[in-house]
Amino acid sequence: MSGWSLETLLAGLHGEISLRLERSRAAIGHPVAKGDATEGIWIELLKNYLPERYRVDRAFVIDSTDTTSQQIDIVVYDRQYTPLIFKQDGTLVIPAESVYAVFEAKQSIDADQVEYAAKKIASVRSLYRTSLPIPSAAGVQPAKPPGHIIGGLLTFESEWNPPMGAPLLKALATAEATASLDLGCVAAHGIFMRQDDGNVLEADKRAATAFLLELIARLQTSATVPMIDVRAYARFLKG
Repeated sequence: MSGWSLETLLAGLHGEISLRLERSRAAIGHPVAKGDATEGIWIELLKNYLPERYRVDRAFVIDSTDTTSQQIDIVVYDRQYTPLIFKQDGTLVIPAESVYAVFEAKQSIDADQVEYAAKKIASVRSLYRTSLPIPSAAGVQPAKPPGHIIGGLLTFESEWNPPMGAPLLKALATAEATASLDLGCVAAHGIFMRQDDGNVLEADKRAATAFLLELIARLQTSATVPMIDVRAYARFLKG
């Protein structure tokens, strides 16, 4: 036997994230600094544990019609097959075709934060995404329809009592389809997920780890982003 315990490893990962979120919530007084610290903790988790094909950053998302999303706390995007990742004075602007998932990161969840996250998610999903036929050894494959962009909300605490109950389900149910929250984490209490039969809440003492594993599973089913039409963006050179 190796002496390693998978249960211990998974619990330790959650414990580290939860402790850092709790510490930043308690120790940092300035709201903006506290928000930046919270985002940073979640981004670091995803950067450390998602496969290398994915990148994770705070960013704006833009499309080939020159429409831009609101600024998103956490964007999971492709870098292996996607050009045109712009960096302007430290701010990233990412083409809509490259996006797999978007999340807002807040200190605590309540109805207002669910609504806020839903609007942010909708601002990305509403963007236009190009898709070209894909050359391969077997011939040219049809253009891949752009897939569903995963959206969610990540927090440490909940303003509700019980923290994972009917009020959360009610708030999640109010979002329209284009703004729905697919996956989220309340690190101190559990995770929530949208499934075919509706929203599901799972109380979990290792919520951060449970969220990470569920996100990876959902990304696996997303396969690869569509082939971007670079010429659709290049036409703005003529402006």
